[in-house]
Amino acid sequence: MNIFKKTIPFAIVAIPLLGMASASMPAHPAYPEMTAQADSDSVSMGTVIDEVIWVVGDEAILKSDVEQMRMQAAMEGVKWSGNPDCTIPEQIAVQKLFKHQAIIDSIEVTDADVAQEVEQQINYWLEMVDGSRERLEEYKHQPLSQIRNDLRDEMKDRQMVQKMKMKLVEDIAVTPAEVRRYFKDMPQDSIPFVPTEVEVQIIQRTPVVEQEELNRVKNELREYTERVNKGEASFQTLARLYSEDPGSARRGGELGLTGRGTLDPAFATVAFNLTDPKKVSKIVESEFGFHIIQLIEKRGEKVNVRHILRKPVVSQDAIDKTLVRLDSIADDLRAEKYTFEQAAPLLSDDKDTRNSKGLLSTNMQTGRISSRFRMQDLPPEIAKAVDTLQVGEISKAFQMINQRGKTVCVIAKLKNRINGHKATITEDFQVLKDVILQKRQNERIHQWVVDKIKSVYTHLNDDYKDCNFEYEGWNK
Repeated sequence: MNIFKKTIPFAIVAIPLLGMASASMPAHPAYPEMTAQADSDSVSMGTVIDEVIWVVGDEAILKSDVEQMRMQAAMEGVKWSGNPDCTIPEQIAVQKLFKHQAIIDSIEVTDADVAQEVEQQINYWLEMVDGSRERLEEYKHQPLSQIRNDLRDEMKDRQMVQKMKMKLVEDIAVTPAEVRRYFKDMPQDSIPFVPTEVEVQIIQRTPVVEQEELNRVKNELREYTERVNKGEASFQTLARLYSEDPGSARRGGELGLTGRGTLDPAFATVAFNLTDPKKVSKIVESEFGFHIIQLIEKRGEKVNVRHILRKPVVSQDAIDKTLVRLDSIADDLRAEKYTFEQAAPLLSDDKDTRNSKGLLSTNMQTGRISSRFRMQDLPPEIAKAVDTLQVGEISKAFQMINQRGKTVCVIAKLKNRINGHKATITEDFQVLKDVILQKRQNERIHQWVVDKIKSVYTHLNDDYKDCNFEYEGWNK
């Protein structure tokens, strides 16, 4: 998505709720104006557009936040345990506790990861409305550009919360002896069911971009540089107008203080060598496209820069030629002229898989690398390609957008399918280990929330004081 290397919460639907009664709120230093405005609106209009129902630290939870999450859950078919009128606001409040601590601990997230998650969420929603942008905009009462902008802040908060949780449980470990003992004592009806998983190999080739297109992109960037140098436009303005990095474009191309290790190597080399904030760098090619960069500041081992990203557009002719080439490779593989394991390291240009003989793997939240995927966890195009394959079969060539935002062409082989089954200690040791690990992590997180409630200012509307909350202490 841009120059960075590489359980979705419900995004808020921006639909104002009218006719709500004003909440009676105690004085709080963060919200004097809000309370006063609510009272003023109540007098002048007879209705209040929204109301604060809960305060956590310096952040408010609005009645509309709860209703919007309820609507989003309904859209996605999610059922709430317990009373949604209590469960939803508590869930929002807990997330704010984690965010509050993440800010204190200076937890950082990258624009690249935020932008990627925004696009994944939008693509998920589009799938739910049969790919219709118009239907999604109608449901959200917003243009897609505004939906994307609203999602960025929410996804940034979500990632901060997730990193905070991981920090809280990073020291928890489970030994093999504990796994064996736990499984031995586990009742038969409690043994986890392992859903069907697959192992997939791919060969990927990236269509070649024509030289004319490369020249076009570079000339655009040279023009931007010239306009900045002549004082005709600021770098920030040009970034907002033309950069194809959605995460930073709205901030004038600014990335924020970033360490070298989180940046594309070619980009980092130029960014860290800049010394004059008034100058614009030479054109830099990264795996995401072409950039020009402007220094803002250096601080220790971190740098803050602005950049403008432009992505060359691959032609349909180049895509078609690459698909034909891959179908030819697939025919040779089916004819057993060579094996997939032999072909992938030589013919694939996907650096993430070619050294593993084309085998897809993922970094699980448990910290382990696994080649086993549930179908819903595969990239959608790959899942569709292997869904009807028998073990050992190879798909026809297809195109997709990879995680770096580039158009690529792929053939996929279904290497293995492990049908759903009850876990066994010999075949699913890692699954059982994860069960114990998750249990201990949940216990640690629960206790942290209970303790945090005691130390952070919270206030909830009287309407919620009789709720049966998961975490004790809200009603203190």
